[in-house]
Amino acid sequence: MNEAIIDSFFDAATSTVTHIITDPLTKKAAIVDSVLDFDAKSGRTSTHNADKLIQHAKAAGVTIEWLLETHAHADHLSAAPYLKKKLGGKIAIGAHICDVQRVFKKIFNAEDISAQGKEFDHLFHDGEEFQIGELTVRVIHTPGHTPACVTYLTGKDAFIGDTLFMPGYGTARCDFPGGDAAILYQSIQKIFQLPADTRLHLCHDYPPENRSSMWVTTVEAERKNNIHVHDGISQLTFITMREARDKTLDMPNLILPSVQVNIRAGQLPPVESNGVSYLKLPINAL
Repeated sequence: MNEAIIDSFFDAATSTVTHIITDPLTKKAAIVDSVLDFDAKSGRTSTHNADKLIQHAKAAGVTIEWLLETHAHADHLSAAPYLKKKLGGKIAIGAHICDVQRVFKKIFNAEDISAQGKEFDHLFHDGEEFQIGELTVRVIHTPGHTPACVTYLTGKDAFIGDTLFMPGYGTARCDFPGGDAAILYQSIQKIFQLPADTRLHLCHDYPPENRSSMWVTTVEAERKNNIHVHDGISQLTFITMREARDKTLDMPNLILPSVQVNIRAGQLPPVESNGVSYLKLPINAL
């Protein structure tokens, strides 16, 4: 079976990993979880991370068919619209983004948000398959962190978003609107049913001081060693741990700018009469 070429790019500012999946036979490719640089102090965006992806794509001679999101991120802004303009490709996410849009449309009082996912070029349903060149990719709905989280599986490579981290760091938080620890546990069990040697490509890594950043693990390693959810951990034990831990966590630094951009498929809010786009800061809403 044809095996994907995977190139990964780590953004230290947000601890985010962006992956480029390439079919070696056709040179068709997809970009997963891109990053638009954002300086919260000045309100300025820049494209340093996205430009690295563009340079790589051009140097490798690949054609971008898809700009994939594993979910509506709360810690970085998506660069998908910028990459689409520069490289082409369809912006896609799980169909349950509509649930996320409905929640945050109210929080941000954002009348322009469709709450039907129309901002995206394609919405994936659980079990749906699509192509990256000759590579077949299966979409697995893996909610819990958010209602819209999906895993993209091609061959022995799975791109799992925030569902799991490296074994020593554990699992995603579940305290955002629509998050649910019981549902996350069930989603992780779906991932654990994949073959033991399936490579799991992460969206984030938060390494301790004694190791460098890492973003590839395996089903076997997670089942044996994940500190939150290794084999033998019951759903009730996991829920108790996850909910207690989440109560101690601060909100991500960029959650408010990130979510209102990412539920718009990476687009900034509509420009107002003075030609400026504004991000909202809802008070006491989260």
